Amino acid sequence: MRENNQSSTLEFILLGVTGQQEQEDFFFILFLFIYPITLIGNLFIILAIHSDIHLHIPMYFFLANLSFVDILFSSVTIPKMLANHLLHSKAISFGGCLAQLYFMIALGNTDSYILAAMAYDRAVAISRPLHYTTIMSPRTCVLLVVVSWVVGNVNAFPHTLLTSSLSFCGNKEVANFYCDTIPLLKLACSDIRFNVKVMYLGAGVFSVPLLFIIISYIQVFSTVLRVPSTKGVLKAFSTCGSHLTVVTLYYGTVMGMYFRPLSSYSLKDAVVTVMYMTVIPMLNPFIYSLRNQDMKAALGKLFRKRLSS
Repeated sequence: MRENNQSSTLEFILLGVTGQQEQEDFFFILFLFIYPITLIGNLFIILAIHSDIHLHIPMYFFLANLSFVDILFSSVTIPKMLANHLLHSKAISFGGCLAQLYFMIALGNTDSYILAAMAYDRAVAISRPLHYTTIMSPRTCVLLVVVSWVVGNVNAFPHTLLTSSLSFCGNKEVANFYCDTIPLLKLACSDIRFNVKVMYLGAGVFSVPLLFIIISYIQVFSTVLRVPSTKGVLKAFSTCGSHLTVVTLYYGTVMGMYFRPLSSYSLKDAVVTVMYMTVIPMLNPFIYSLRNQDMKAALGKLFRKRLSS
């Protein structure tokens, strides 16, 4: 009964990115700038891929799904931060906090598995071009996306359930601008040893796609080095640059944040989370479109169609 009462009345205080009002004003303006660009940029990617029949191939199917996940990923945290700032409030309910935690973990994992699917697609296209359409059939592509969503949600469930069972009897100040696993564990006054073990196990699940990405690109590089004069292979290989940029930015920041001892975290680490929670979802449409002639053509066609209508 006491835990149920806690669930209904408990509120956390989100300290923000730095905890200092002047700097929070800056991040409010920054997020107010980033969020619409993220929504519009990723939405245009989805619409361009949907409207151009030439882009109805596995690579762009995965990209459209990645853009959809990025829209949801940004929407989990930024609107709440903006609303709190406008209302001069830092409070978030216990249920709202758990919801942020669940969707942040679920969407972050889904994102990583879709990135792995994209790497696998490039590896098959370059190393086995004659069998590409057979291996990357529509059914396979849909299955890879479904698995990405299922694994993401399955990985998020135990973290959220275990966090909901913790007792919070002292400080309620979350050292971030959203509810994240580590700041919440540091606030708990009950035993968190099992939670920490599950958290690191979840980090291992999150790392699995990175292993597949590395293996895929080893295969890509070995194929390209063996046949450097093949035009088709070089053209396919050029499409990997954008994906590698996104993977490096995403995993570099996430691993720098979560793959270290729990005791080393503080409010200053919230600045790192800004990178993968807000900046990378905003940059993805630009990274994938600016270096891709097919995407540029599809976006140009979409803009002209909108303007003419």
